Amino acid sequence: MLLRKRYRHGPCRLQFLLLFLMLGCVLLMVAMLHPPPHALHQAVTARAAQHGPEAGYRLNFGESQEWVLESDDEGQEYGPLEDLPPFISLREDQLLVAVVSPRVKRNQSQGRRGGSYRFIKQSNRKLDHESLERDWGAEEEDGEVSEEDEMTPLGLEEALSSRIPLQRALPEVRHPLCLQQHPQDNLPTASVILCFHDEAWSTLLRTVHSILDTAPRAFLKEIILVDDLSQQGQLKSALSEYVARLEGVKLLRSNKRLGAIRARMLGATRATGDVLVFMDSHCECHPGWLEPLLSRIAGDRSRVLSPVIDVIDWKTFQYYPSKDMQRGVLDWKLDFHWEPLPESERKTLLSPVSPIRSPVVPGGVVAMDRHYFQNTGAYDPLMSLRGGENLELSLKAWLCGGSVEILPCSRVGHIYQNQDAHSPLDQEATLQNKVRIAEIWLGSFKETFYKHSPEAFSLSKVEKLDCTERLQLQRRLGCRMFHWFLANIYPELYPSERRPRFSGKLHNTGLGFCADCPAEGDILGCAMMLAPCNDSRQQQHLEHTGRKDIHFGSPRHLCFDVRREQVILQNCTEEGPAIHEQHWDFQENGMIVHILSGKCMEAVVQENNKDLYLRQCDGKASQLWRFDNVDTVDE
Repeated sequence: MLLRKRYRHGPCRLQFLLLFLMLGCVLLMVAMLHPPPHALHQAVTARAAQHGPEAGYRLNFGESQEWVLESDDEGQEYGPLEDLPPFISLREDQLLVAVVSPRVKRNQSQGRRGGSYRFIKQSNRKLDHESLERDWGAEEEDGEVSEEDEMTPLGLEEALSSRIPLQRALPEVRHPLCLQQHPQDNLPTASVILCFHDEAWSTLLRTVHSILDTAPRAFLKEIILVDDLSQQGQLKSALSEYVARLEGVKLLRSNKRLGAIRARMLGATRATGDVLVFMDSHCECHPGWLEPLLSRIAGDRSRVLSPVIDVIDWKTFQYYPSKDMQRGVLDWKLDFHWEPLPESERKTLLSPVSPIRSPVVPGGVVAMDRHYFQNTGAYDPLMSLRGGENLELSLKAWLCGGSVEILPCSRVGHIYQNQDAHSPLDQEATLQNKVRIAEIWLGSFKETFYKHSPEAFSLSKVEKLDCTERLQLQRRLGCRMFHWFLANIYPELYPSERRPRFSGKLHNTGLGFCADCPAEGDILGCAMMLAPCNDSRQQQHLEHTGRKDIHFGSPRHLCFDVRREQVILQNCTEEGPAIHEQHWDFQENGMIVHILSGKCMEAVVQENNKDLYLRQCDGKASQLWRFDNVDTVDE
């Protein structure tokens, strides 16, 4: 009886085994018909063969750290992050709002607020199914990337780039003193943010691997990839699968085009490291590039830093290191340039590897404290696409209490774009961004910018830009005026063009009196004050060439000067290129700015006197002035 029961169960087991074998065959056939993307398979296989299964970064990381950012029809704004004051609300109402999954909420419960995102499992993607099927179908037909796809927005030859290993060693070009430096153990952690739009596959992954291979895991908190609505098929599901195999790499996707500026801000909202490193998606890093940046920020959280940026030729991918000390500067068209470090600045350096004070930071790679970035207004959210954001960031840092430096011991190679690849849309966006910078940060010097850029002046008349929030930010941060930047950071930029000349009595429009020296006889050191205006009084006759000395009386041998913030008369300093204590700028709004300090001349009522002092510029009536006569003179 027992044997009969066993025998009856035998055919069932045999049928189950046959069914299992048939299912295995079907799965094998499916796997053969749908292989993984060629580049992904090749890269992973080569890495495993070279380093073994345990070397490098852990594969089989689990679910892809991929987030899809979805727009909100109601235009909901970002709320301020928990650790920021209420006025810092990154206005990105045109960008995204989505739902956080329960898993993400649990992951985020120990740290920052989750925000408006939806976590997408690798197995049930719902992003753009039609385009994914179309792109995968095209890959299955011929297994190759078309010639049209080989040319990326950078003008890169993808075919050449794909033949270069994703992990290649760069030549050692650092100063020997850099190799003697040893980082501290308690440095802050970094979030590296890479934003891309249709970036070349091999160039993007080479950037990612270069970071992973050169940044110590103890200091690298994460790499955040921000996909700014790429259309290339390989950057969709293939990239998702690749990122799923890299530890510490996250992928954000936007379903509308943001531009590099807003995409960087988007990545910053997801970052959890102490320091933000914004890096273009076509870079290669030297060993030791991250530690100097983190160490310098640990010493002062208001520093905005850049590595030395070496050049990778976009045609040949050959690496060309910078051999001379350089700094970043701007011109009156608000274009960025590199220039050799002046001898006067070289003399201030303690060693060849000392941090270099730079008027402007380049845009390709920039690092700063995450809280400092957010609390000083981040990038201007109303800037378009990209272009000029590094100038705005640099001017804001210098004028609002921070500093900008380039670190010789930190080096990163950068593929500079083919200038012919810039579209008219990019050029128009850059011009619009420059107008915003001029209107917000240049003060009276914006007229100099418009003289050098007539197309920007025309744009400013057609489009009235809303700069209200940025100007309010200036006041909250207590920022200096642009004169201070010219006097203390980049005096070489000081314009030497036709200037207005003012003469006659200097009237205070708020109090109704004129600047005067009450002393008789020897008036050297006389403290200036207000007195009733008198046409016949010689002590009230002044001459001023805009942004230069204010000469007193006749003969012209005394000038307005400053002692302990009080306006006095002193012997006139000989003219020269340097800005000094006797330089003043009479602005079109009626304020007279002491260029070296960035403060305004104000009539201060004390007892029965109305003495002239320097005070923070706020436009009150006692800071408003006018001269009797105005004309123009060639400098």
